Amino acid sequence: MAAAEIARDRLLTKEINAVLVLAGPGNNGGDAFVVARYLKSWWLNVTLVFSGERENLPDDAKHALDKWLSAGGEILTEMPENKIWGAVIDGLFGIGLDRDLVGKNLALVNTVNLMHLPVLALDVPSGLGSDTGNCHGATVRATMTVTFIGLKPGLFTRFGPDYCGEIILCKLDLDPSSLVTPHAWKLDRPYAQKLLPPPRPSDSHKGMFGSVGVIGGATGMVGAAFLAGTAALKLGAGRVYLGLMAVDPPVTSADQPELMLRPVHELFKLAHLSCLIVGPGLGMQPDAHFWLSNALESEMPLVLDADALNLIAVHPELASLLRARTAASVLTPHVAEAARLLGTDSSNLQHDRMAAAAELAKRFNCYTVLKGVGSICTFPDGRSYLNTSGNPGLSSSGTGDVLSGIIGAFLAQGLDAGNALLLAVHLHGAAADSLLERYGGPVGMTASEITDAARGLLNRWLH
Repeated sequence: MAAAEIARDRLLTKEINAVLVLAGPGNNGGDAFVVARYLKSWWLNVTLVFSGERENLPDDAKHALDKWLSAGGEILTEMPENKIWGAVIDGLFGIGLDRDLVGKNLALVNTVNLMHLPVLALDVPSGLGSDTGNCHGATVRATMTVTFIGLKPGLFTRFGPDYCGEIILCKLDLDPSSLVTPHAWKLDRPYAQKLLPPPRPSDSHKGMFGSVGVIGGATGMVGAAFLAGTAALKLGAGRVYLGLMAVDPPVTSADQPELMLRPVHELFKLAHLSCLIVGPGLGMQPDAHFWLSNALESEMPLVLDADALNLIAVHPELASLLRARTAASVLTPHVAEAARLLGTDSSNLQHDRMAAAAELAKRFNCYTVLKGVGSICTFPDGRSYLNTSGNPGLSSSGTGDVLSGIIGAFLAQGLDAGNALLLAVHLHGAAADSLLERYGGPVGMTASEITDAARGLLNRWLH
């Protein structure tokens, strides 16, 4: 009933009086029969195409089919020719699909996508993996997805956002105690805003907001360390120190003179340092290995990115140091870096991003964000969060360095590692979303712009 009402109120206009409903061979087909019956009762012209066999349906779906027939509905097994509809209800496959679509179902999905009509998908678009966001052959490109009981990870990660359209949750008024523990939690703006550091008192001083150290910036990659340091500074850290690996490093930054540039070894002597970011522009040379090893042996919270992750992937002794740490470690890999850490390839990892993120956190005893569409944040205790902010504008150089800096800033301001990670990841994506709105699209978005946009958003959220 709820999905039918949503279709009527949100998808169907006064000009639409003919609807195509696709019903599959399982429980999703049963939902389609119910929706079709209600639409018909509201005097809409409903065409129902059923791709399964009645005797193979689950009992609830059989009952729904029988009620559709009792209401005067008809069942078609093939798509009729020379018929015009104004919208489509997709009820072919839901959460149980674990194989590629073939035969009649594949043909139906391809035909619907060629129609370019408004489509409401029931639970998940047919062909989309509900847990992974992978496409099983062809996938229905929906305008709107009504998902039942709980949100599905696949709606938010990998290819899910390209196929789901607007997502509407229908909880079906079930007793919460009867539900299983979710695979992951949704990281959206309301959740992120609960994690904010407290507003600053009038008598604030820089010592109250912590100090961040950044180790990186090898020759030819100094900019990466500056991006991370600037992000840490502008997102609220009281002091930021850069330990640059370049052969002839600069002694100051004309663009950001507030950053304090020191030899790397001096960072380890700073008693007031709140956390270390290691990796932006670090390089893979022996001195990078040496300083990363020192960082892993320290008792400071660490944010590890880029070449720090690549070094850990190829040096087992570094991986052992990481696993043995008692202070918090935050890893921020993109897909290729995560694949190296797990000893696999990017293609294989992408088949199940949720599982990969969980394995990273477990294997390395760390907090981790597996970056990408629907970035996945996972804690050492197994909790996972799916981020809902961000857009393709983040696919540019330096945005990962900025994220590391934002995480470091929140660690310095006293947030625990989990909350610092969650707030930073969502704010980072939300900043990119605000730039997308400002400039009309994602093309040309830069890392420095994201830092400034994130600073503005943080202040608005706080006040």
